[in-house]
Amino acid sequence: MCNMKNVTIALDEKLIRAGREYARKHHTSLNNVIRGLLERTVVPRKGGGGWDLFFALGDSAEGDSRGRRWAREDLYDV
Repeated sequence: MCNMKNVTIALDEKLIRAGREYARKHHTSLNNVIRGLLERTVVPRKGGGGWDLFFALGDSAEGDSRGRRWAREDLYDV
């Protein structure tokens, strides 16, 4: 059996209402919605489809745009 701990988080009232409505429509609880989102975000999955590697590489990249912003036209060099 998993040893569950309680945590307290502060959320905006509108967000809580929307979360409860979402949970109700999906026949679950707000607690289960939050737990599921947290699990999918932080727990590594077997064969994560490459996403874990993708995000790890992005997090470790040492790039420097020197403040340059890209315009859509810059992506279509013809």
